[in-house]
Amino acid sequence: ARSASARRGARGAMPAKQEPEHLFEEVWQDREIKFDQPATSLRLRKGEFQIDSINSVEDTKGNNGERGILIVTNLRLIWTSAKAARTNLSIGFSCISSVNIRQVNSKLRGNSQALFVMTRFNSTRFEFIFTSLVKNSPRLFTTVLAVFKSYETTKLYRDLKLRGAIIREKELVMLPNEQVYEKIGGIWNLSSDQGNLGTFIITNVRTVWFAVLAENFNVSIPYMQMKSINVRNSKFGQALVIETTACSGGYILGFRADPVEHLEEVYTQISNLWKVFSATPIFGVEYTVDERPEDGKDAFMPRTEDDVQIVDGDDIEPCLLYQPDGEKEIDREPVFNAELGLAMERLKEGTTLQSLWAVV
Repeated sequence: ARSASARRGARGAMPAKQEPEHLFEEVWQDREIKFDQPATSLRLRKGEFQIDSINSVEDTKGNNGERGILIVTNLRLIWTSAKAARTNLSIGFSCISSVNIRQVNSKLRGNSQALFVMTRFNSTRFEFIFTSLVKNSPRLFTTVLAVFKSYETTKLYRDLKLRGAIIREKELVMLPNEQVYEKIGGIWNLSSDQGNLGTFIITNVRTVWFAVLAENFNVSIPYMQMKSINVRNSKFGQALVIETTACSGGYILGFRADPVEHLEEVYTQISNLWKVFSATPIFGVEYTVDERPEDGKDAFMPRTEDDVQIVDGDDIEPCLLYQPDGEKEIDREPVFNAELGLAMERLKEGTTLQSLWAVV
């Protein structure tokens, strides 16, 4: 829970020690969906790396008939049109709710299997459909599905966790590539008037506290979600105060060391590791592409920015092209309908012929 007493005790007090806020550059790449962005927004940030680059991929939903390049990183999917680099997509993995393979009708490929990516961002649902234009190449499916699965199973690297199954028999359940640098006892969590005695475990990706008497009473704070670290005077005496980012809940967590001399050690260790993490972030997502086809169509094609002037017009907003229930739909293959006695477009899942005639 929020450390309410830390809020009350630290309010109005001058910090004895303080690291600058936003030491770590905020990560938006995996948490937002962006359309038609300048080249600067498509550049990889610190800690982000390219896993695969797949040429000849069509954005079948919004740009049916356009060939492009799909870049898969450890944080997002980036699609760029081969004809106009200004036409692009950036889809953060945190926004993706499901990834499936279905049949579509592509202008460049005809009826073929495509990758359906269902997403939600700012309470709005978007549907993206990508079709590989290279015959008999499963890379588009295997790479995206595997990287998305890796992202989903490594959230403790990136998300603050309260009361999680992270401690077993007083020991931290380690993440892959996680290293413990310090384990310090006698640390009181100031979330209640009495406080709770516990232990700090400081690693290269997060700081963890758990209670001695109930190890399920714990908190895991990734360095990625830290906004500031202070040592302040409170009604409990000198206290370490960790404030987290707004996207992680904006918590203010207070801790007191017993003996108080340990507070200096804790503050220095966490501050130093936060600085190291800010310079070389670890987001936890790992995947290696085993084989890359030597097919000429799949050769690497670098992204370039168009040397043109963008003139505002009456064009439709790009995001409207990706509404799953909008007027723009991908044509489905025709099927024979015995009731009508003629061929018709295959109905969407959950739709009946009778419902098409119903007036709402």
